[in-house]
Amino acid sequence: MGNEEAVFFSRVLTEMTLSFHIIYATIGVGIPLMIMMAQWVGIKKHDEHYILLARRWTRGYVITVAVGVVTGTAIGLQLSLLWPNFMELAGNVIALPLFMETFAFFFEAIFLGIYLYTWDRFENQKKHLLLLIPVALGASFSAIFITIVNAFMNAPQGFDIIDGHLVNIKPLLAMFNPAMPTKVAHVLVSAYMTSAFVLASIAAFRLLKGSNHIYHKKALFFTMKVGLIFTIATVIIGDFSGKYLAEYQPEKLAAAEWHFESEGKAPLILYGILEDGEVKYAFKIPFALSILAHGNPNSEVIGLNDFQKDETPPLYIHYLFDAMITIGMLMLVLSITYIVGLWKKWTYVRSKWYRLLIVIGGPLSILAIEAGWWLDEVGRQPWVLRGILKTKDAATSSGQVDTMLLLFAGLYIILGIGSNIVLSRMFRKNTIEQELADRELEEAGELY
Repeated sequence: MGNEEAVFFSRVLTEMTLSFHIIYATIGVGIPLMIMMAQWVGIKKHDEHYILLARRWTRGYVITVAVGVVTGTAIGLQLSLLWPNFMELAGNVIALPLFMETFAFFFEAIFLGIYLYTWDRFENQKKHLLLLIPVALGASFSAIFITIVNAFMNAPQGFDIIDGHLVNIKPLLAMFNPAMPTKVAHVLVSAYMTSAFVLASIAAFRLLKGSNHIYHKKALFFTMKVGLIFTIATVIIGDFSGKYLAEYQPEKLAAAEWHFESEGKAPLILYGILEDGEVKYAFKIPFALSILAHGNPNSEVIGLNDFQKDETPPLYIHYLFDAMITIGMLMLVLSITYIVGLWKKWTYVRSKWYRLLIVIGGPLSILAIEAGWWLDEVGRQPWVLRGILKTKDAATSSGQVDTMLLLFAGLYIILGIGSNIVLSRMFRKNTIEQELADRELEEAGELY
């Protein structure tokens, strides 16, 4: 296997691992907050259904955490095996956030175990709820620290380069780089948003399948309301992300927008196709790119033609941008109309077709997360460490990467199928109706 093939298979394997891991990682970050909010609402309203929401979500969450641990370990392994030159160059700089990410995970896992073990051992639900705070914090900080590593790759700082080595390292300066605020914020709120819509999709599915239990109706209303809040937050932070790109990674913004010539009053280009360097059939929003980039409709936005051809990202990232934006806007409209529809007593929000749209919204939200990460990673190309180390120079020259690709693909297939079977059987055999009936029998037994 030649060096070019090794680079190719290294990129494919890394992309496959990240694509699989990000599903479980996103759920792992967002679900603890959903559990904590549901239990808090249940305590505040003295509503057993919300308490059960928290309990049942926690059972499923444990399965996703287990798979997330395996795939997260795979990423750490692949960083060393597939990208040894990157780890040799930048390993000392990113060691601190990588260590802190591991610490945050253990912090989360310890308190999650205590939370599960002590569910029926607390007479005071408020005290039990306190155990969820470190779980939610640990999950979020795991995402924060690993996102800081990614932010550093996009905006490296906090070191000097002498003879090809990074020296005089200032870890905190490296961590708090210009990319960090927007990336961390975007990852967190989009994880919360996606988790809410995935849970809403499950509730809508149960209602669509014939269960008319109030539990599922409460779950749907709760998750759609939370999803709406975090969708609005994601849109706002997305605006800040656009301004960050215009300032620090203008080539990524230009490639994502098929913006070739530097000009003011730049339009935002959505959809379309590219033929012989010409954009066709696109939907253009006048002045919108200038507003997104600089907050001024007359401001100049740098075009792709101002950069060297070998240092610009692949132009297909425009389609990833379109997918992310389209799904985000769809979920925003879907959640707003649902909440307003319930308030105004519109009957269509309880119709089968509308609930079907909510069911589809869960997988679409996951797809939007995937598109966002692909946009981020591919949009940094050809750099693995922007401006310092190119991807082709960071990869291994081993001839065994294709074999590794097949082995890891098999692992992910087993994990994906296995986790879905376990989760479906777990809830299919223990419906909410069955669980409530069992609890009533248990309480009756305690009385007698």
